Amino acid sequence: MFNKTWFITGISSGLGLAMTRQLLRQGDRVIGTVRSHHTVQALAAEYPDTLSIFKLDLSLTDSVEAVVTRAFRDTGRIDVVVNNAGYGLFGPAEGLSAEQIKHQLDTNLLGPVLVTRAALPFLRQQGGGKIIAISSYGGQATHPGASLYHASKWGVEGFFESLSKEVASFGISVNIVEPGSARTAFRSTAGEQMGSLPEVYRDTPLGQMLSRLNDEEYVAKGAPEKMASIILKLAETESNPLRLVLGSDAYAFMETALEERLLRLNEQKTQAAASDFE
Repeated sequence: MFNKTWFITGISSGLGLAMTRQLLRQGDRVIGTVRSHHTVQALAAEYPDTLSIFKLDLSLTDSVEAVVTRAFRDTGRIDVVVNNAGYGLFGPAEGLSAEQIKHQLDTNLLGPVLVTRAALPFLRQQGGGKIIAISSYGGQATHPGASLYHASKWGVEGFFESLSKEVASFGISVNIVEPGSARTAFRSTAGEQMGSLPEVYRDTPLGQMLSRLNDEEYVAKGAPEKMASIILKLAETESNPLRLVLGSDAYAFMETALEERLLRLNEQKTQAAASDFE
C-alpha cells in the first residue's frame, strides 16, 4: 500500500529528481514527467512498481491535459500535484526572439496552469489534495537580464495565490515554493538559453549580471536534497504558509525587494487617496 501518490513534472534533474528519489525511498508512489525517457531509465528500473514515467514537454501545451488525465485514471487517486518543470531564459529583452519568449512562457507559466486546470476536477471529485508550485525568489525580486524568466515566475505567483482562494473550500490546498540558487543543472541549462547580447549592453548592469551567471567560480548556496526534504514536508500538514522560501540568498533578495516595495507604496498613500471621488 502506497503512503501517498505524487504527480511531479520535470523529474530528470534538480529539485524534481531530488524529490522523486526521496519519495521513492520512503515508499510513496510517483508519476513523473520528463521530456526524454532515457534521462530516468536507471531510476525507473530501480523502482518499477512505484515510479511511472510519462513523456511531457510543457511547451507542447496541447498534450498536457491528456497526460494529467491519464495519470489520474491510471492511479485512481493523486494526493499531491507538483508543478516543478521549468528553466531560465536570460538576456536583454530586445535580444530575445519571439520563439524564445513563447517557449519560456509556455514552459514556466502556461504549462503549470494547464496541468493544474486538468487536475482540479479530479482533486475536487476525490475530496481534496495538494498543489505545489515551484516558483523562485525571482517571482518576488528581479535582476536585469531575466525579464522573461521573472515574467513567468511572477505569473506563477499570481495564478497560484489566486487559485488558493478559489479551491480551499474543496479541501485543496496550494503552496508556492520560492527557492534561491541551488547546485543543480539550472545554471548550465540557463547558459544555453541566452538571448543575443548587443555590444551596447556589455558594460551595463545587465551585462555584469550575465557575466556572473557564466562565472565558473560561482557556487550556489542551496542544497537540492535539503530543499526537496523541506518541500515534501508540505504534504504532511495543512497548516503551511502559502509561500515557502528556501535558501538564505532567496530570503535576502526577497526581504530587500519587499521592504523597498512597501516603502514606495507608503510614500504614495496620500497621492493614491487624492484620486478618489470626494
